Order: sequence, then structure tokens, then C-alpha cells
Amino acid sequence: MTGLEPLLETLDSALMAARAQFAISISFHIVLAAFTIGLANFLLVLEALWLNSGREIYLDVYRYWLKIFALNVAVGTASGLILEYQFGLNWSRLAVQAGDILGPLMFYEVLAAFFLEAGFLGIMLFGLKKVGPCLHFFATGAVATGSLISAFWILSASSWMHTPAGYSMTADGRFLAEDWWAIIFNPSFPYRLTHMTLAALLGSATLVAGASAWQLLKTSHNPRARLQLSMALWTVVVLTPVQVVVGDLHGEHTLKVQPQKVAAIEGSWTRPPTGAGEPLRLFGWPDMSERRNHWEVAIPRMGSLYLRHDLSGTIAALDEFAPEDIPPVPPVFFAFRLMVGLGLMMLAQGSASLVLRWRKRLYIARGWLWSCVLMAPAGFVAMLSGWTVTEVGRQPFTVYGLLRTADSVSWVSREKVMASTWGILLFYLLVFGIGFGVLMRVLREPPRRGEPGPQPTLPDETGRS
Repeated sequence: MTGLEPLLETLDSALMAARAQFAISISFHIVLAAFTIGLANFLLVLEALWLNSGREIYLDVYRYWLKIFALNVAVGTASGLILEYQFGLNWSRLAVQAGDILGPLMFYEVLAAFFLEAGFLGIMLFGLKKVGPCLHFFATGAVATGSLISAFWILSASSWMHTPAGYSMTADGRFLAEDWWAIIFNPSFPYRLTHMTLAALLGSATLVAGASAWQLLKTSHNPRARLQLSMALWTVVVLTPVQVVVGDLHGEHTLKVQPQKVAAIEGSWTRPPTGAGEPLRLFGWPDMSERRNHWEVAIPRMGSLYLRHDLSGTIAALDEFAPEDIPPVPPVFFAFRLMVGLGLMMLAQGSASLVLRWRKRLYIARGWLWSCVLMAPAGFVAMLSGWTVTEVGRQPFTVYGLLRTADSVSWVSREKVMASTWGILLFYLLVFGIGFGVLMRVLREPPRRGEPGPQPTLPDETGRS
């Protein structure tokens, strides 16, 4: 046993380095992927409104955000390539064990991304004058659909690792596909797909609202900036309550299939006495070594209300599971509270917007506009927090209950992983720094009448373009 200790210690340090690298890669990429989904569908709505009404204001806003969409796709593609690279470098044993299932799912995502998104992006950017409005609208719809299909396959693969189904296992621990319907539509997939899609749309909405409010602080009567703000806030008003309901349903399902994760979310180390109910822990500092919370602030029984929908129900506590099967509690505990807190702020933002619309001060109340600017990153920060809850809460497994993360990492030294991590981080900082600079330069000025871009060729009397 003594001879194995150095190897195990090296593997553990390499594992933490690989997990850190994946966290950096996915954190950068997921924001861009989500913004692609939200912005593509925003553009689709804008072009539909232009075609239906003929009002040039919609086309001006479309062309303005199309430039930002192109920038986002360019930077997102670069970050996605890095993400694929580190999969092969750091997680080769996961690929060997689960590649028969995860490989096809990832392949379908690539097909959707390249054949729909990349294939029609050129028509979106340069084809309005050449192909006519109707075919151009079809291209915009294809790109928006492609972004959703990409999310479908990625989330199917990720969800399968949380709730594996439709598989068999070989003697050496490899997963083999037996039922592709069960694999693709695994138990957690509907919840995660809906929750993540709504998060992408809400994150894009708060960002568009923040940018529009910033522009209105300088030019309060710009009708195009007003249109952007109005559309973004209607999205927040409509989708935030839906997200609350979906999140509750997702939480109920997670309680059934991953009770350790919910116990970590709640910081519940021991089950309360019968009838006492589960408290709502507003704050605390989870201590993994002492297996308790320091400085806990809690409301009695309120946790039972949203966990069990009564005032006396309880959940399985962390001390009911093997210590080696418990996820890291502090990041899960705090990320969940950040996600919920930002969600409540978005709910308040939507409610306040309705009041200000009624009072006809939505576009001129400067304090309100500044609050929208400050809320610009809220949707994406909440999304990253939710992703942290989901993925860190799954630990110590990659395929939940079947394949541990320690058994998924490549036999690569910590030094090599850290060297590539620094290289990836520097690359991201360079690319994202340039992209962010260009983005802020574009957003500094609001869209204007006759926004630069390809002019449409409208049908003549004979119906030809």
C-alpha cells in the first residue's frame, strides 16, 4: 500500500488541476454559447416584426445586434475549440469508458452547429441584399434553430451523466448504448433543457436591457434604444416567473435522483427531529471537516415549504451518506444562494418595469436606468452559479453513481495540466479582452436610423426580388 501512495497523491493533484482547467474553459464558453442562443432568437423576433410591419426601426436594431452576434460567434468558436482540446487531453479515461454514448451525442451537436449555425451565418451577415427578405428570414431562423439544437444535444449528453439510462456495462466498466431513446431523453434532460434555455434567454435579456439603459442615459429619446429596452424587459417579465416554476420542478426531481446534492445545497448535515421541519438557511459557513455550519442564520420550517411543500417534511441529510460520496458543500451552498438571489432581483426588475411603464417613466427615470445597467450581467452570473450547483453538486462522479471523477481523468502529470491551463487562460484573456473591447466600442453608441449594413432588396410589383 505504501508504494501506491505517491501515485495516488499525484493522481489527486492532477485531478484537481484538470477540474480547475475544465471549470475555466466551460465558464468562458457557456456564457458565449448562451448569448448565441438568446441573441439569435432576439434577431429572429426583430426580423419577423420588420417583415410583418415594414417599420425600419426593427431592421435598424436587427443590423445593430447582428454585428454583436457575429462577434460573439467568432469568440465563442475559439473558446469551443479549446474546450474540445482539453477533453482529449485531460479526460481520456472518460472517453474510453463512456465514449460509445457521449461520442455520438457530441457529434450530433457538431453537425447542428456547423451545418445550421455556421452554414447560414454568412447569409445572415451578407445576404440580405442578395437573397431577399424572406429567404434571409429563413436563414436567421435556421441559425436560431441550430443554436437550440446544439443546446439540445449538449444538454442531453450532460444530463445522461447525471441520470444515466438506456445503457449496459461491459466487464471492464465500459458503457454500451442499448436504448438511444432512453439515453437522449434521460430522466433529468427535460428539466435541464428547459431550465438552461430559459437561463440563456434571460441572461441575454438582462444584458440587452443593461446596454440599452446605458445608451438611454446619454440619449433618452432614441427610439431604437427604447425599443431594445422594452423588448428585453418584456422578456424578463414573462420568463422570470416561468423560470421560478421550472426551477422548483427541477429541484423536486433532483431531490429524488441526487439527494446528496440537495442536502449540500441546503447545508443540511443532520436531519431535524420528526415534525420539526427543514429550516431555510439564509446564510452559514459549511465546514466539511467538522460537518456543520458556522454562523448559521435560518428560518424554521421554511425549507420544508419549498422542498416538500408542507411545513413538517424533511430531506436526507449529509450524515446519511458515505463521506466519500458527498460533494464539496461550500461552493454548492453559496452558488445556489447567489443564483436564487439574482433570480429574485430579476423578478423585482420585471415588476418594477411594469410599474414604470404604467407611470410612463420607463425610459427616463435615471435611477432605474442605472439599476438596469448594474443588472446587465445578472442573468449570466445566475446561469454560471446554477451550472456550478449542477456540476460541482454531482461530484465525486462524472457518471453519477457509476463512474467517479478520479477514474475519468487522464494519466497526465499535474505539471503538464497546469502548463496547459495557464496557456488556455492566457489565450482566453487575450481573445476575450479583444472581444470585450470591441463589444464595448459598439455598445457605446445606440443604433441609429439607417444603421450600417446590407440593405434589403424588397419585392417589386411582380413579386420578384
